[in-house]
Amino acid sequence: MPPFRNRTMPDHSIHHAIDYIEFTVQDLDQAKQFFAAAFGWSFNDYGPEYVGIRRMDAVGECGGTYQADKIVAGGPLVILYSSDLEASQRAVIQAGGTISVDIMAFPGGRRFQFKDPSGNQFGVWSDQAGN
Repeated sequence: MPPFRNRTMPDHSIHHAIDYIEFTVQDLDQAKQFFAAAFGWSFNDYGPEYVGIRRMDAVGECGGTYQADKIVAGGPLVILYSSDLEASQRAVIQAGGTISVDIMAFPGGRRFQFKDPSGNQFGVWSDQAGN
């Protein structure tokens, strides 16, 4: 992983709370295009091997991604929130993601899981009722 330098770290950090998530991808440009199209994410570039993921409220960063030759499956599952689960699922598919677990109910809401173009598994959940 590239050295930790010049990154915009959050100033809202809470002791022992999850603060920043990093994941690997095989192609940074493809990952940026996918997540921008599917979720409206924007990024801070830190050279050819690392990008920071800007927070949706534009205050610092919430994560980053770096390029790796091999993606290892089975790590933690990062779950995003959506106020419109069906629209988010359509956006993932249109952006080139693959649905791995279709929308299902669980206590407290509904969710689905998908793989990004590099094969990373993510989830999206909502507390909103379906259409």
